[in-house]
Amino acid sequence: MELFFDLTMVFALNRLVASAVTALAGPGLGTADLARRWTAIGQALLLFAPVTWTWILTAYTTARFDPRSPRTQWALLGTAAAMLIMGTAVPDAFGATGLTFGLTYAFIQITRTLYFGYFIRRHPMARMLLRSLLWSVPVGLLWIAGGLVSGAARVALWLLAVTLSVGTARLGWPVPGLGRGQESAWALAPHHLAERAQQLVLVALGETILAVGIVYAGGTGRPSAAQTAGLAAAFVTAVLLWRIYFHRAGQVMGEAVADAREPAALGRFVGTAHTVMIFGIVMTAIGHELIQVGPSGRPYPAWLVMILGGPACFLIGRAALERAVFDRVSPSRWVGAAVLVVAGVPLLAGSPLVAGITAAVVLLGIALLNTRRAAHRPLEEPRPGSVKGIQWWRRP
Repeated sequence: MELFFDLTMVFALNRLVASAVTALAGPGLGTADLARRWTAIGQALLLFAPVTWTWILTAYTTARFDPRSPRTQWALLGTAAAMLIMGTAVPDAFGATGLTFGLTYAFIQITRTLYFGYFIRRHPMARMLLRSLLWSVPVGLLWIAGGLVSGAARVALWLLAVTLSVGTARLGWPVPGLGRGQESAWALAPHHLAERAQQLVLVALGETILAVGIVYAGGTGRPSAAQTAGLAAAFVTAVLLWRIYFHRAGQVMGEAVADAREPAALGRFVGTAHTVMIFGIVMTAIGHELIQVGPSGRPYPAWLVMILGGPACFLIGRAALERAVFDRVSPSRWVGAAVLVVAGVPLLAGSPLVAGITAAVVLLGIALLNTRRAAHRPLEEPRPGSVKGIQWWRRP
């Protein structure tokens, strides 16, 4: 059922990537054209937040409640349907479908809390859901209000809503008289959430291949040699991102959180690292779609932010994950991210395809260094702490 929900996540991410590409792909070097492209990047980041937050809260739900229970599965189905509607509203979320997007997102967050709160109203964990509800309502109203206005007012209201959603959740939804929540889904079910995080990475990588493949196959004529090379570069990049992610740290992060002295704190850090990595993968997907649009022309700066900045963002998140799991960071992560950023300057005189191949070469170098470092050595064990997290409320 959770994987079924992930299919709607794929659709929402695909619509996010497609809408960003449409805004970024237009020609022109005028002030208005440059502003349009940078605005498109900001809008993609803003819409990425609620889409990803919906997935995160859904994963937390199945960490606290048995995903095989009919009650939990009905909640997953309802969230999947709402995510489908959000995905259809993404392309014009800052235009005609803004109210649909805002209403649907508010509906998900409020009704899900009410739904589970009703069934566990006599359980101590109901206080956590009550605190969440008391913050979800005003945040949901901000999303709806943003859908009712337009332009800068919509952006401002939705930015405030995102800030409140993430900030209050990190603080345990503090409410006078009810205090701050101490419950953490990562402390309750670290292995389950680690598995879900791995699945989200695979979902995002799959969307990258899907998005580029659709553009490559959907052209009016026969794809050019440059577009074919761009498709190959996109596939190799996705494989390398997968390899770098799962090279040990991505495999054992569940054990690391479970064995940490403070599983809740480490789990939140791991979750943040994954959010950064997923956004990097989404940026990479946008970049490779742009390569299909114009593989041989001069790249715009905003294009290079996607093509090179996406893998760099992923490497930063991956470095944070490695720091959480092994209490160290391989220099190749930071060096690779720095090389990608610095390479953007000379690549302004190149082409989008050359930029995509450059990113793939940098990632290949990191993957080879990982393999060389691990050769003829025993598998590295996580070293985050020694206190075992306690799982509760989730039936075996």
